[in-house]
Amino acid sequence: MTHDDAPLLADLMPWSVAPPRLGRGWPAAPDAASLKARWDALVKAEGPDRATLFEPTRSRTLHTAVGQLPGRAGGTEKLLRASGPCPEPVRVLHAPFDEQWLIPDQRLIDAARPELWRVADERQVFVVEAPESLAPPLLVTSLLPLLRPGRVRPLFRRPGGREPNLAPGLLEHLGTRLGDAPAPLDVLAWITATARPDRTVPLTGDGDAWTRGVELGHRLLWLMRRDGARPKLPGGRRPYVRSPLPSRPLTLDYDRDEEALLLDEGRISPVPPEAWDFEAGGVRVLEQWFAARVTEGEPGTLAAIRPATWTQTWTSELLELITVLALLAELRPLDEPADEPALPDPITTAELREAGLLPVPAAVRRPASVLDGPEEGPEGQLALL
Repeated sequence: MTHDDAPLLADLMPWSVAPPRLGRGWPAAPDAASLKARWDALVKAEGPDRATLFEPTRSRTLHTAVGQLPGRAGGTEKLLRASGPCPEPVRVLHAPFDEQWLIPDQRLIDAARPELWRVADERQVFVVEAPESLAPPLLVTSLLPLLRPGRVRPLFRRPGGREPNLAPGLLEHLGTRLGDAPAPLDVLAWITATARPDRTVPLTGDGDAWTRGVELGHRLLWLMRRDGARPKLPGGRRPYVRSPLPSRPLTLDYDRDEEALLLDEGRISPVPPEAWDFEAGGVRVLEQWFAARVTEGEPGTLAAIRPATWTQTWTSELLELITVLALLAELRPLDEPADEPALPDPITTAELREAGLLPVPAAVRRPASVLDGPEEGPEGQLALL
């Protein structure tokens, strides 16, 4: 099956949204306490000091009037007059495999993409496209993704797992070919396991091949979403802190012979080389994750407000991340062969066109009309959608 025969991800999951754009770094952080302290410092500042701390852009200043983020309880008065406690931070995917925290306040975010927030709930799964030629081609998360520049494709167009973001009729067509219509999450599992860097997704009508691909995809989804049981390395291996981590580690290194991760004089092992070598977007994941927690903000800025010492929570997250990366590397080797075996009984783009599934209607490339409850607009007014 050649790449030309395989349908595009953009046709299988038609609705996509550009990722949120913060415009300033300080509303996100690896810990929630720093965000609350940053907010407190902002609202205590007055006049020009508040403006300087805020870091205004053309999209957001202290005078910008915007509404609440859907489903969030942040204020809507202009930041010039803002006071009171920080909106409760939420967990987000800040970088590949890096879960951080964000102040969910649209006044702080240049482009928050409210259409994503409206459909973000416990049933939602977000697919994030990596730039072409970079591996892995897709990242999947249950959290709101902030990764740039790839587009975000939610699995569902409405809250509560309603209206799959799949080409209309695709589930039924697959059911006809496979003998049983798959669930939307099964289709996402297949896409996760088979998507190529050029964002084509080979499909098959062969039941055995489909089952194998879906099983692999669900394993990938479980590891990337990290919302189930904690993963473990095979053979009883498990990374441990062998030498205590310093209170403020400055360097990260790897001892390949000893399979040890070195944070200054601190030591974690065993760390399989596959975990250390794992890259996303051309960047080593563990190095990027570590840098986000030790790089200090410029003095006098809100980003400079951060934990004074390394936290136990970060150690626990690091141990789990090592395990996740090692297991992902086993499922999808970093050096994949260029020649992939042909899928049996392929479902081609031409077949989907003949069945009337492609091209998809223009309406399914746009967000659904979602307004399950009133949303507060700027300065406390009711938002009209």
